[in-house]
Amino acid sequence: MTGSEAPPSFRLAYVPGVTPGKWVRIWQERLPDVPLHLVAVPAAEAPGLLRDGGADAGVVRLPVDRAVFSAIPLYTETTVVVVPKDHAIAAVDEVSLEDLAEDIVFHPLDDTLEWLDFPGRPAIERPATTADAIELVAAGVGVLVVPQSLARLHHRRDLTYRPVTDAPQSGVALSWPEERTTDLVDDFIGIVRGRTVNSTRGRRPSPAEHPKDQPKDRARRSGRPAREAAGGKTATGGRRSAATGRGGAPAGRKGARPGKPRRRS
Repeated sequence: MTGSEAPPSFRLAYVPGVTPGKWVRIWQERLPDVPLHLVAVPAAEAPGLLRDGGADAGVVRLPVDRAVFSAIPLYTETTVVVVPKDHAIAAVDEVSLEDLAEDIVFHPLDDTLEWLDFPGRPAIERPATTADAIELVAAGVGVLVVPQSLARLHHRRDLTYRPVTDAPQSGVALSWPEERTTDLVDDFIGIVRGRTVNSTRGRRPSPAEHPKDQPKDRARRSGRPAREAAGGKTATGGRRSAATGRGGAPAGRKGARPGKPRRRS
């Protein structure tokens, strides 16, 4: 490596609500010489960051543009409604969108859910961020429907949340530009998929990574029998073949008895 070359590193983008700590710890154990840098990014800005090379891969919210990005779906989140603790919804285990019909439901500009019909009564203005909407919920102005991880991220003691059974859900995926599927990206894919440290699946193995031929494999390819030639023993030191008897005589025949010598004429 020349003085102008930077040492290898891996940049992982992640959106609010995602917790990549487990994968980062495994990376540090397996590739201690390759630093992993976390890049926090708003969900709406993650595709642009990956496209422009600001990160090698990202844990993002679906959908993504499959013409540009590869994606491995990881999980789908439960959708919840965030309400004040003294709200009537706090007294039940779960609700439907119809149960929110009389409430003002905030629709922040950074909403990550794909709605066909937004529930409840609309607010006068859309909050700029989910954090702003949480503040309005705490003030008793309305309620907010979000993926559960975002409700946990913005947790407050005066708020609670309940599952919404028929709301859209948010999928989370590992994504990266398809044209930049590097070996380090493959390494991270293996970690996310739970591959063992010795697995080479998904990598482009070098010649040195191919296992050496075992003697049995070489014998099979060369056409040589696995049985040793000497003494009729097998390659594993077993008994003589059933095809031969003592001294190499054919099996099933006793040794030839000595006959009378011929009389010469």
